[in-house]
Amino acid sequence: MSESQAVVSTTSGSRYINRLCKHWQHKLSVAHDEHQGRVTFDGGVCHMRAEAGALHLQLTAEDAATRERLEEVVAVHLERMANRETLDIVWQPAVT
Repeated sequence: MSESQAVVSTTSGSRYINRLCKHWQHKLSVAHDEHQGRVTFDGGVCHMRAEAGALHLQLTAEDAATRERLEEVVAVHLERMANRETLDIVWQPAVT
């Protein structure tokens, strides 16, 4: 398994989780509530959690290549959902 994480500074984390999950629920397995979400992709899972001032992203993938691809997929979609806010999404190896 290959894991990474990102902490994105935003006050709109809950709104982004809701928008992303609604966007992906038509094609992927999705579970979410007001403060957290989980999206199961082919080859990996992204967990999202909103806190005051931050959106926490955790990716687990079957291998490094899949993880890198999913990091890009999540980042591109998140940036699209945040069309009026510039987000700094920096993926780091997960701390276990």
